[in-house]
Amino acid sequence: MNTHITIRPATFDDLPAINRVIEAAVMTWNLPERVKRLTLPSYRYNEHDFEHLQMVVAIDPAGSIVGVASWEAAEPRDCPANSTGLLLHGLYVDPAAQRSGIGSALLMAAGQAAHDAGVDGLLVKAQADAVGFFSRCGMQPLAVEDSARHYSHRFWKSAISH
Repeated sequence: MNTHITIRPATFDDLPAINRVIEAAVMTWNLPERVKRLTLPSYRYNEHDFEHLQMVVAIDPAGSIVGVASWEAAEPRDCPANSTGLLLHGLYVDPAAQRSGIGSALLMAAGQAAHDAGVDGLLVKAQADAVGFFSRCGMQPLAVEDSARHYSHRFWKSAISH
């Protein structure tokens, strides 16, 4: 893990840098270029997202934002039976900084937030390219019970075992 990374709460002033990281990360996904261009606006954050999302950023030693994670309360119907959780809304790392532990540190921050919130776990609805990452981080795949309602790649991690 990169020990020179600082994780801190995001601020409004961070939005341009956050959205640059998101754009760079999304553009690496294994999707047609047109699909990435058309969907990219829905991944960007704005000041209104701070009303319902908790958001943290990863800062490198030069002071640049190189990652972001955000979460909110999960819908009970999306969690495993009789569980409460936080939904990881997004986790993005600048492609130049990937595979250095930043994503893991951001996921740990979300897991700590779930623990601190007193919920049972952390729910992730993952983009296909991220399945390996979440598996390596110890998240457990959830069965797709209703393909019309659920993402194909859903993961869960107990808040007590982060």
